[in-house]
Amino acid sequence: MKQTIAHIALVVDDYDKAIEFYTTKLHFNLIEDTVLSPSKRWVLVAPQGSSGCSLLLAKAANDEQLSRVGNQTGGRVFLFLNTDNFQRDYQNLINNGISIVREPVKETWGMVAVFADPYGNLWDLIEPI
Repeated sequence: MKQTIAHIALVVDDYDKAIEFYTTKLHFNLIEDTVLSPSKRWVLVAPQGSSGCSLLLAKAANDEQLSRVGNQTGGRVFLFLNTDNFQRDYQNLINNGISIVREPVKETWGMVAVFADPYGNLWDLIEPI
């Protein structure tokens, strides 16, 4: 048996604002942007060089979903972005004014820093050893 996680839904308040952040600030690739209805699109983004899981940017459709934007995990780190060059990608976060929640720390397993996307979702930037 073989299974993979294809996408993770990330609830956002606006498709274009989310696409702008992920493609211009984090330099993710826009994989797909398909209009499904006047209010719904299928929007996938993924880190450059990634061949695995992508983010499905899902626009909140009601007040309950809107209340979850930026807090899908109750304040815990939600997503983990591995990199082959921590310094390059950390500097990119700084250059783009992205909120650094926890400064870089060298752990036994690699370098890590925590940053927040525009919604407040927490991300680990990790360069494993």
